[in-house]
Amino acid sequence: MHKDDQMTPKERMGAFFSGKEVDRIPIIPFVTAVSGKVIGMTHREKRQSAKNFFLCQSACYERFGHDSISVEYGLHGIGTALGSKTNDPEDNVPAIIDHYLKDLNDLDKKLDLSKVERKNDPWAQLHYEMAQMTLEKHGEEVGVSLSTPGPITAASSLYPIEKLLRSTRKEPEKVHELLRFTTDALKILAKEFMDGGVGISLCDPVASGTILSEKAYREFVLPYTKEIIDFIHSYGKSVTYHVCGDTSALTEALVETGCNTLSIDNRVSLEDTKKRVGDKIVLMGNVDPITTMMQGTPKDVEENVKLCFRQGYDNPKKYILSTGCGIPIDSPLENIDAFMAAGRKYGKWPLNPELFIE
Repeated sequence: MHKDDQMTPKERMGAFFSGKEVDRIPIIPFVTAVSGKVIGMTHREKRQSAKNFFLCQSACYERFGHDSISVEYGLHGIGTALGSKTNDPEDNVPAIIDHYLKDLNDLDKKLDLSKVERKNDPWAQLHYEMAQMTLEKHGEEVGVSLSTPGPITAASSLYPIEKLLRSTRKEPEKVHELLRFTTDALKILAKEFMDGGVGISLCDPVASGTILSEKAYREFVLPYTKEIIDFIHSYGKSVTYHVCGDTSALTEALVETGCNTLSIDNRVSLEDTKKRVGDKIVLMGNVDPITTMMQGTPKDVEENVKLCFRQGYDNPKKYILSTGCGIPIDSPLENIDAFMAAGRKYGKWPLNPELFIE
């Protein structure tokens, strides 16, 4: 437990969601890409083993004391399990350079769900081992959550996104067939990790309102995402759902997925989201990861945290402080320290709005 806290993250999250007193509101920065910096490890070094991933995330938790530890499975795992190829950057997140699917007419011949099973996928096995190491060391104090792609982002790891988006108009039935596969694949992945004591969160950047219209989201994303979230709920687990970019036009549809917590990008107004759906769902967000966390000063971080508190503290269904997306790998660690310090200062319970309302 962090020296500046009075409760462990598990105690805090349990009390928070059951309406009991907490020492402070939960704080969950997205420390995935940046995690290696805490122990001076490059991203490539981190990717080499389960132990390295564990050491990075463990060091983050010990330094920052945030309220959830991430298992960095990433957005491309379903694709690479089937055969998509990624590059190997020294100190950045890999990108897909060769997609497994070249033509949606090959779906029947190419898709094999057994390839995403942990026993057949070294990447999934590596992260399962990392999760077990983390649970063994920190599991009494803090929850551990697998960050998985949503169904359409998983589809884009198998088939190029520009072709996928074109196909939503020209051959929608084929897109649905691909989404059926990625949905089933994600359920297999989720089950294996949940059976191992790990929670699940969904991140679906391709579902963004900057890419899809509300109509397209409702047709190609909502039903499959709801199915996955319902599946996770059947195991007694809650789900945090994050969609990158400007999702203002999709707000109500995002809530219809049935997620327990809606994490919003910094491009979205927390104030507006609260007014529209705050009586239905816990909101989480949304300090700017680029301008504030990477390019700003600790003072800038504190001011952005205050702004988020002003906009979200009185959300009817509660509020969790977070970043609007993943903290970039080049961000100063001192800014994450400042983020946590400001969260502890302004989120101390009972909240004192005079501290952050100007």
